[in-house]
Amino acid sequence: MSDGRGLSMRDLLARGERSFSFEFFPPKDEAGEEQLWQAITDLEPYGPTFVSVTYGAGGTTRDRTVAITERIARETSMLPVAHLTCVGHTVGELTTILDDLSRAGVHHVMALRGDPPSGPGSPWTPTEGGLTYANELVALIRERADMRIGVAAFPEGHVDAVDLETDARVLKAKHDAGAEFAVTDMVLRASDYVGLVERARAVGADLPIIPGIMPILNLRSMQRMVEFSRRQLPEEITTRLEPLADEPERLRAEGIAIATELCRDLLEAGAPGLHFYTLNRSKATREIFANLRITV
Repeated sequence: MSDGRGLSMRDLLARGERSFSFEFFPPKDEAGEEQLWQAITDLEPYGPTFVSVTYGAGGTTRDRTVAITERIARETSMLPVAHLTCVGHTVGELTTILDDLSRAGVHHVMALRGDPPSGPGSPWTPTEGGLTYANELVALIRERADMRIGVAAFPEGHVDAVDLETDARVLKAKHDAGAEFAVTDMVLRASDYVGLVERARAVGADLPIIPGIMPILNLRSMQRMVEFSRRQLPEEITTRLEPLADEPERLRAEGIAIATELCRDLLEAGAPGLHFYTLNRSKATREIFANLRITV
């Protein structure tokens, strides 16, 4: 949607249609690069509202994130959103990255505190000369007239939040600093997303909150991923998938079915759209779209 590159995401979401977006990460090698661009090619015809490109902890993928988002802006019709984190950067370095993105034609940024290098739940230590909280990064970006800002939200609360109300107030602080929309961590239950939206609205965080979707294609890897952020897969999911643990094709099909049901429940609950964590592959996302009867 090249005509929307200068609009705010709130304006794009307010056009009345559901938002559908995809997330990619910078690949590590040439084979990964080919897989990424094949996924981008496969998904471009779906006309996503935006596509986001993640940013490695401590700036480990800075140059590749900028290069990928620049290529998306230059060679596709899609609106690229670059991730940016506080981890490992001074304010001066963050400003330089924003300059690089702007020159690359990228004007939407996901402003994140980022996980500590040792992983979620480990002690957080700000970089000397850098920023401590995501709302500070939002405020830094907001000073620029050429940037639009998204932030993260957490259906079950951030791993470091003392309680759910405090977590909602953190989202409110990011909204007050200038964030225009939020994308959640992967949603495991529609009720968790509904609760997040209710808490956000109760404290005045009145911004579109887009739920994140990651279909379960491998039970063990998903369980590890969820446990990494001190969450658990809902019992209603494991009950359906554990009997299929030794039947990968059947488990994958059931995982797609579960994701499809979740997507339907979220849209029926009023979600402004869906954000798919693609893991740089397109097949599962395209299958869910087919199940939802979303056509290009």
